[in-house]
Amino acid sequence: MTAAIKMYGTTWCPDCRRAKQVFEAEGMTYEWIDISENPEAAAYVEKVNGGFRSVPTIVFPDGDVMVEPSSPALAQKLRSLKAKR
Repeated sequence: MTAAIKMYGTTWCPDCRRAKQVFEAEGMTYEWIDISENPEAAAYVEKVNGGFRSVPTIVFPDGDVMVEPSSPALAQKLRSLKAKR
C-alpha cells in the first residue's frame, strides 16, 4: 500500500476546512496533522514554504506538495491519484 496523503493545517483555517470538504467529496482519506499542536509538523511546513506557515500544505504519496490549492486543483489531483490505483 502506498503512503497516506498528509494534510498539515490548523482547525481555524478556512482553506483547511475547504480542502477537507474536497477530500470528503472525492472519497479520499488522508492523515490530518494540526501544526498548532505539533511543533515538528509546524517546522516542516515552514521548511517547505520558505519560512511561512502556509496551510493547508498537502503532501501526496507521489512526492507532490500542494499549498493552499484551489478546490478544482485539489480535486483534479485526487482524481489522478484514484485513476492510478
